Amino acid sequence: MDLKKWINKLENYYTEKPNRVFTMYLNTDPADPANQGGEWRLHLKNGLNNFETYMKEDGDSDEKRNFWAVKEKVQNFMEENVQNLKKSVIIFATADEDVWLAEILQMPVKTEFYWEDEPRLEQLKELHESFPKTGIILTQKNQVKFIDAELGSVKETGVYELDLDTEDWRQHQGPHKADANLGSGGAKSSQKDELAERFSENRARWYKSIAPKLDKVAKNRDWDQIYLVGESDEVNDLESHMNKQIQDKINKNLLDQEETKVLNEVV
Repeated sequence: MDLKKWINKLENYYTEKPNRVFTMYLNTDPADPANQGGEWRLHLKNGLNNFETYMKEDGDSDEKRNFWAVKEKVQNFMEENVQNLKKSVIIFATADEDVWLAEILQMPVKTEFYWEDEPRLEQLKELHESFPKTGIILTQKNQVKFIDAELGSVKETGVYELDLDTEDWRQHQGPHKADANLGSGGAKSSQKDELAERFSENRARWYKSIAPKLDKVAKNRDWDQIYLVGESDEVNDLESHMNKQIQDKINKNLLDQEETKVLNEVV
């Protein structure tokens, strides 16, 4: 989900009865004392039934059909994802699917339901302000990794490794270890020492060559804030060659840590 784009779209969305927009913020956090018995199921049922009671009294059959169509989609989504729930679910929906946004979030929300001419965006905007699109760039000698995160969840990762023969940075898919082919024992240790010495001599030049790639990654993913993580000399060199503004620098070697743990520690 690109939250910023969705907010821009929904801010300008307006419809009229009998076509209305359903908004749902549902707390599904199992750690919440008020929700440990799966009370979200009851809250969901009551929230949906309240609208049906209102429409039964109002007597608008077209609006009822539209709401029933949305209700079915919402219930199907929750049933299909019941094993994947985290702290919350947000849904924005219309009967004709002109609007359909359904997301399981790692962030808490206050349970609210709306069926109105416009989507209710107060909590969505608060989430965006509290958890903006974030990029984490981790350095460790000739490896550089980025983590793309939004709303406290990892969306994408990428790893660049410097080819020491060609001095080109190459992007790898999935986990990649720079020393995977360095042999073992004393030979491996000797090669790592040689790499460290060579890297220290050429670090500024090599980081200058990857900085434009990282600026492009940040631009394409529309990061609101960027963190650099690694040894002090490395992150300082990298920052000096990047055009994007850096939110903060963390002097730790976390490149090989699991991404969600890195996100929780850095942000």
